Amino acid sequence: MSTTTRPTEDTAADNGGGVLAARLTGLGREEFAREVWGRVPSLTRAADDFSDLFSARAVDELVSRRGLRTPFLRVAKNGATLPDSAFTAPAGVGATIADQLDDTALWRSFADGATLVLQALQRTWEPVADLTSRLGSELGHPVQANAYVTPPQNRGFDDHYDVHDVFVLQIAGTKRWILHEPVHPDPLRDQPWTDHRAEVAAAAEGEPWLDTVLEPGDVLYLPRGWLHAAQAQGEVSIHLTLGVHTWTRHALAEHLAQSALALLAEDEEMRGSLPLGWDGPGDELALVRERLAAALTRADPAPRVQRVRRSQSRPEPLGPLAQSAALAALAPDVPLRLRGALAARLDGRRLSTRVGWLDFAEADLPSVRRVLDGEVHLAGDLGLALAERLLRTGVLVPAGA
Repeated sequence: MSTTTRPTEDTAADNGGGVLAARLTGLGREEFAREVWGRVPSLTRAADDFSDLFSARAVDELVSRRGLRTPFLRVAKNGATLPDSAFTAPAGVGATIADQLDDTALWRSFADGATLVLQALQRTWEPVADLTSRLGSELGHPVQANAYVTPPQNRGFDDHYDVHDVFVLQIAGTKRWILHEPVHPDPLRDQPWTDHRAEVAAAAEGEPWLDTVLEPGDVLYLPRGWLHAAQAQGEVSIHLTLGVHTWTRHALAEHLAQSALALLAEDEEMRGSLPLGWDGPGDELALVRERLAAALTRADPAPRVQRVRRSQSRPEPLGPLAQSAALAALAPDVPLRLRGALAARLDGRRLSTRVGWLDFAEADLPSVRRVLDGEVHLAGDLGLALAERLLRTGVLVPAGA
């Protein structure tokens, strides 16, 4: 079990100054990868003050004032999830859609011991969105965020495992966590704990691998597959779960196979029909194996992987009015920068990003490469025509944005 305390500013700087070192584990990315990542849980006491990220006030605002709809919230009690109809309703004139959160119904459920699960906070709460974006870039795997709000002495879910790695950030109150070793190590996304319900229940009866109480500022890292259950203690508990949706070798194999099949679609013999009266693999399977093996050696899954990776996270939010004002005020001395979390990649003359791709003339490539360094550049130094094009397509934003 890895247990650390909050690093000093100097230590965080030595570890690279990323989210892992500065806010979550006190370990730089390389050390975290070597000692912890995907191997064992890790507990960091007093990792940071998370009051800037989330709070009880944030919960109340999201539930009662933001007009959230399902599936941005789930409600769970005694291991079961309540139906959406138990906590949603229309919201009056001009907002008659029926799946909006009903704050009165939510209060009654919460007072009765239910846990509120605010989902996908990377879409609805800016401080959390910023953290998940930076952590995802640092890890190289997409990150989402949920908040779990549990009444005193209650638990929302029974012992289970997740199919993604998680960082648990205790925000308020205290929560007891009980961990057991995996019954199905490194589960894939389509291998949920319910496929191993009996083994999970049996393992949960055994001696725990860890039994601890998280206090505000503590961080617990859990690799996917580790069994866990958590119960609030003497007051309302709020914690954030940062879910890391890991890329696996199996996923890479899937994309490789799909790329190979695309090549085989261009093979006339492989498009041919099987013989009349065919009743089993036989010699045909040998031919298919031979051609598939050859296609696998030639297939390049990189373009497919890059497309999927770009689609799994969002770029930095873009305000249409701010962008319009930047275009109207465009002049040689206007500072611009690359939009954050864009996953921009220049291959030859083509720039691929999370907002699409652009082809450039050879003369524009030096300026495009400069933009990709992430620094602030004056529009005149880039060329006003190029700067305007990149602003219009949402690749560049005003440096003050």
